[in-house]
Amino acid sequence: MNQATSFPVARYRFEFQARQPIRLPDYSGSLLRGAFGHALRQLACMTRQKDCSGCPLIGSCPYPAVFAPPPPVTHNLQKFSQIPAPHVIEPPAWGSRVLAAGETLTFHHVLIGRALQELPLIILAWRRALARGVGAGDGTADLVRVVHCGEAGDEEIHRPEVGTITAHAPLISLAGQTDNSMTIAATLRFDTPLRLQQNGRALPPEKLQARTLLMALARRASLLAEFHAGMGPLVEDFAALSAGCAEIREEKSLTWLDWTRFSSRQQQKMALGGVIGTWQLEGRLAPFIPLLQLGEWLHVGKEAAFGLGRYTMANPPSGDISPGREKSCEHPRQASEKYASIR
Repeated sequence: MNQATSFPVARYRFEFQARQPIRLPDYSGSLLRGAFGHALRQLACMTRQKDCSGCPLIGSCPYPAVFAPPPPVTHNLQKFSQIPAPHVIEPPAWGSRVLAAGETLTFHHVLIGRALQELPLIILAWRRALARGVGAGDGTADLVRVVHCGEAGDEEIHRPEVGTITAHAPLISLAGQTDNSMTIAATLRFDTPLRLQQNGRALPPEKLQARTLLMALARRASLLAEFHAGMGPLVEDFAALSAGCAEIREEKSLTWLDWTRFSSRQQQKMALGGVIGTWQLEGRLAPFIPLLQLGEWLHVGKEAAFGLGRYTMANPPSGDISPGREKSCEHPRQASEKYASIR
């Protein structure tokens, strides 16, 4: 890890009031992402070309920058076919339901790096997406307010009737240096399916290893830092970090959760199951603590952009790590269910 002490990321809670009934599927992350992307493109696109790749404005348009960033032409690490988008949509808790008119739809949107600069446009895109209708039956809703869920707690930053966005600090503090000889234990609770893949297939619980998880976290955090946060690679020596995984012990209580979604782009159903449950890690975790902290915001694994691979982790005993989810910004699991300890 480099010596970064903070990371530009913020979680925003969007609260809408349903105007017409909204039908939510078991998992609405893909549904919300599609509605948001469509609205964002309509607002941002000036050329109306069908494909962004040939657009002369691709380098300055906020739509690809936020939703589908183009990979670099060259890179000293590898040739990229795609890079992670600088945002994560965290939908309502799992379970299909119908929100009646007058009820509240609440979800979170995590913005990373340069996506934070587009917050006014992103708020407008969400307003348009929900005003035009989402889900079966095209349910509609009106924005009530936007809340910044920061390290200091919840802070309302926007209401449509006011129009302005209150200044706030869109970044989190990263854990400081910890004695690498200490044994640290931490438990991660995955609330949405984690898809760590090998040869294009998601790994089942029995084939998952701590190294697979930790290196996936390291890669995602480092790429987001480099491509979207102007920080350069967050991880400087992947080989050394990988070698450190060998001494980490683990205990898993993970189960497979099947889930499918319909891809409008591919016009077919896609199986996107993954593992949920708890994953305990113990050993010399000090080099991984900042990555584990960031993972609570960035998620991990495939399809993180619409909320898969979401987990919560307890604060370490030093109290240096704050997941930034106070009060109603907590994940569905209560903070009291989380723990970490030094032995």
